Amino acid sequence: MSNQKIQVMLVDDHAMMRHGISLLVNNEPDMKVCAEAGDGGEALALLRRNVRVDIVLLDITLKTVPGFEVIKSIHLLLPALPVLFVSMHDEEIYAERALQVGGRGYVSKQETGEVLLIAIREVLQGNIFLSKNMHAKLLRKIKIGHSEPERLIDSLTLSEFEIFHLIGAGHSSQEIAKLLNRSVNTIETHRFNIRSKLNLKDGTDLIHFATQWNLAELRKAMS
Repeated sequence: MSNQKIQVMLVDDHAMMRHGISLLVNNEPDMKVCAEAGDGGEALALLRRNVRVDIVLLDITLKTVPGFEVIKSIHLLLPALPVLFVSMHDEEIYAERALQVGGRGYVSKQETGEVLLIAIREVLQGNIFLSKNMHAKLLRKIKIGHSEPERLIDSLTLSEFEIFHLIGAGHSSQEIAKLLNRSVNTIETHRFNIRSKLNLKDGTDLIHFATQWNLAELRKAMS
């Protein structure tokens, strides 16, 4: 790879965002955007064509399958291909989960282009990239274990958190089952467990809470 340009794939459902990142990456003498996709299925189709890709920049929120599910399919197809999440969502909520599903780092869309370029190079050197604040938070968590009170939302497993996010986005159990390739019964079990962990009395409360939480995260990302 030292004698060739770094080949970058962009997976984001916003064309303007892909265009902006493409301009940034292609302006680097040693980087090139080799492929773009608006959703996970399109990205996997490109990868199956044996297009050379050195790193994937993947958004979490896509119009079809969520990014946390897309990365699983990418790693089944190409286990060694590094994936860097680039998202508008709060890194304190999503960055650790991004690592749990196999991501090599997390960059907020609020960061500068320079930070994204640094992240790409760090990941390709075999490192994990997170912001300094997120690094500090994870180190504190490792040091003190569970002695600090954790927010209820942090008690959710990765699968529960994905389903919680999709509920807040307005999806029914049937739709979530189809998106995540799971049975409706499995989704309903997760919904029950989520309600129990968040101390919500019924499904209506869950939908309301998840919707309000999603909206709050969106406002923070846009502020």
